[in-house]
Amino acid sequence: MKTSSLLLTLILTAGLAACGQKESAAPAAAPAAASAPAAPAPAAAPVAENTVGKKVYGSTCALCHGAGVAGAPKPGDKADWGPRIAQGKDTLYKHAIEGYTGSKGMMPARGGGASLSDDEVKAAVDHMVALSQ
Repeated sequence: MKTSSLLLTLILTAGLAACGQKESAAPAAAPAAASAPAAPAPAAAPVAENTVGKKVYGSTCALCHGAGVAGAPKPGDKADWGPRIAQGKDTLYKHAIEGYTGSKGMMPARGGGASLSDDEVKAAVDHMVALSQ
């Protein structure tokens, strides 16, 4: 079920990206709208990444991170996320994938979502970091 949902998300994202490319091709031919193609292109990549991360966060991570259970930093809490973000994404990914116990609490491997892929966990971490910077 999760694989089919992920596949559907990727297909829809690709479709949206293709729509943005068609729109950017027409204004490129018109000199007056030369700046229009630049805006849609960068927006396409973050939408795909944030969609997966937001979905995984909502279905798995929010159970603890939304309420701060076991010391889980709440997305948007810059004071709590700041030192964690400063350790680098590789450390955040490792702790999220493998689990971690530290002075501020604990993180179960994959947030307790054993069926989550590494890429899904990383997308959820990226989503929470983006909300917390």
